[in-house]
Amino acid sequence: MSPTSPIPTLSPHPRLSDFFQGLGLLGRASGLILRSRRLFVLSALCAVVTAVALVGLAWLLWTHGPGALDSLWTRPESWYGQAGWYTALVLGGLVLWVVGANVVPPLLLAPLQDPLSEATEALCGGEDGPPFTVGGFVRGIVTGLAHTLARLFFLLAGLVLLAPLNLIPGVGSVLWTVLGGVWTMTWMAGEFLAAPMTRHLYPFAEVRRMLRQRRALCLGLGAGVYVLLWVPILNTFFLPVAIVAGTLLYRGMREAGLLPPPPTPSPGGASLK
Repeated sequence: MSPTSPIPTLSPHPRLSDFFQGLGLLGRASGLILRSRRLFVLSALCAVVTAVALVGLAWLLWTHGPGALDSLWTRPESWYGQAGWYTALVLGGLVLWVVGANVVPPLLLAPLQDPLSEATEALCGGEDGPPFTVGGFVRGIVTGLAHTLARLFFLLAGLVLLAPLNLIPGVGSVLWTVLGGVWTMTWMAGEFLAAPMTRHLYPFAEVRRMLRQRRALCLGLGAGVYVLLWVPILNTFFLPVAIVAGTLLYRGMREAGLLPPPPTPSPGGASLK
């Protein structure tokens, strides 16, 4: 790896400082996007679609959020009851906005995610994906769909398991927001690390293994994306920055020997376990 390579140098062993290295991947990704015309053009296209999606999502939560909460918890008459109701409305709306922002734009921009990841790897040098074949293309779609469904299942399952915390008076909604935020950050790391790994046909078990073995590193990436979502204007670029950062993390894991070589496509189909 050359001194000017954008690939991060990762420690072969977990460290607490990995969190800050994961966080710093967003700055590294932003610099790479600004230096590459292809990445910049693709990112600009993503930004336009993301801006429309985020505004639409915010409008839906603003107009329909109170009614949805009313159907679950009738607005109390007392001042302290209303304070709790509005607190739950705001905190719940914030978490749902972040979750929606990580589901809707990626679905709309699915055709651009692989080109972004491929362009990033081209700038890193080597590591081309498998040669194009019709069978490989179909297997890639099946693998990607399986990964997406698995990731969405884990995201929603975690939030549902944490939902009963809202029943605790006073601190319940705060706990749900904090723990839900940490869970969402972890899920974000898996979402954007899985993008290049899916393209190289790794099974989802490998994504889970990296999230488990390098928690601090992955949580740093997820926290950076989470914070980026709250910065006006810059949040429209969160998806391309996150995809490029996730691809750099994948390449760093490969260079550090944390991941085995990509599996060779077999005639029978790709592994989805």
